[in-house]
Order: sequence, then structure tokens, then C-alpha cells
Amino acid sequence: MGFLLVLKAELVRAFIIMRRYWFATLTSIIIGYGVLLMLILTFFYNRSEIQGWADKTIGENATNWALGFIVGMFAFGIVGLFSQGLQGMARSGELEQVYMSPHGLITNFLARSFVASVSSILSSALMLWLIALSVKGKLHADFGPTLVLLALTYLNLIGFGFMVGGLVLVFKQTGQIAILIRTALIFLAIFATKDVENWWLPARLLAHILPITDAAICLKMVLIEGIGTDVFAQDSFWFLIISSAIWTFLGISCFKIMENWSRDKGTLGAY
Repeated sequence: MGFLLVLKAELVRAFIIMRRYWFATLTSIIIGYGVLLMLILTFFYNRSEIQGWADKTIGENATNWALGFIVGMFAFGIVGLFSQGLQGMARSGELEQVYMSPHGLITNFLARSFVASVSSILSSALMLWLIALSVKGKLHADFGPTLVLLALTYLNLIGFGFMVGGLVLVFKQTGQIAILIRTALIFLAIFATKDVENWWLPARLLAHILPITDAAICLKMVLIEGIGTDVFAQDSFWFLIISSAIWTFLGISCFKIMENWSRDKGTLGAY
């Protein structure tokens, strides 16, 4: 019940901000689409191809790359909610207030991350659709498998985000390492394909351990290759389920341990 109350409050807050600053929201989507399209044109087209526009193969590759980039940015934002978000709250003194609320840090951040994820997914879906139209790529709207994959991706990233957030509670100044981790997740999401199974064994194991690899592979197979519910029979899907369960349990457990340690040391809200 506490989570639902906080979730309702976060939804109302997000709706008020979106309505009040609708121009900023619209502008960010347009700018994001423009920047992403320019990157795609830079990497996938030469001058003659820009003049002749896109052929089918380039359109598919560009859409694949764009989807990977958007999934990576989704991971970048969720993990950043815990790293930069906790740092900002510690600086302003808000962290101790949230901790002393009836619902605690974990419930508050679960609600915040859920609302932020839904908002990010909606805006990213619009950008991906515009990119696909621009480069003549194809997208397959398989809502059932896509929703399942997005839910598992969210759980995976939440667990990883709580792990990073726990480090922030203890060590405070973790901005540099958090940026490196978030950037690595973006590149991994862009280049993650089914060919990961052909990688060197240690690299393959590391890729499956990280929270974004199998999510990006599965989403690409559903949205671009159009395999639909057949994705549930893929090895990457089962790796995603296992990874989600492990990261969710491990991340929240470690966050709670580090939260208690920081509280006992009296450094929870200190920066």
C-alpha cells in the first residue's frame, strides 16, 4: 500500500511537470531525434547515399543501431537516477528527509524509477518510430513480448541501479565511475547481437552478467527481426530472466546493507 501511495504521488508530480513544461518535453524529443538521426547518417551513409536516400539494408542496420542506442540511454537514465539522484539529494539535505519518511528510501526510489521508466519508454518509442520512418527501416509492434521484455529490463536495471546507489550512500563521490559504467552500458546495448555467443568465453560470460546485454538482444529480435513470441524460446531470454532475478535480489539487498551501514556511521545525508 505504501508503494502505491508513493507511486500515485510521483505520477501526479510527473504529470504536473509535463503539463507545465510541455514545451521543454517536446523540445527534448525533437532534439533527441535530430541528434540520433545525425549520428545515424554519419555512421551509415556516405554523400551519394544521402543524396539517393536509404536502401533497405542500410535502413534495417540504422534502425537496429538506433534501438540499441535508445535501450542504452534507458539504462543510462535508470542507473543515473540512483547515482546522480542520490548525490543531489545528499547535497540538498533531501536524502535524510526521504529516509525518515514512513516509506523509506527503497520504496521512494522504486516509485520514482517506475514513473521515470514509463516516461522514458513513451518518449523513446516515439523517437524510434520517427527514426524508422526517416531511414525506411521496419519495426514490428508485438506488444505482448515487448511489454514482457521491458518489464524484465526494468527489473534488471533497478537491481543494478540499487547496487550503484548503495555505493553512493557509502562513498558519496562516485560520479566518475558511475559515468563510466553508464557509458559502457550504452555501447554494450548498441553492439549487443546474437553473435555474442561467438565471443571469447570470459567476454561472453561478462556480457551475460551485465544487465543490458540480453535485454537489448531480445528487444532487437522482437522489434526489428519480428520473431514475436518465439523470443521466449531464445537463450538470451532465459539469461535475461536469471539476470533480472539475481540483480533485483542482490541490488536491493546490498542497498539495504549499505544504507544501514551509512546510517549507523551517521553519514547517510552527509556529502
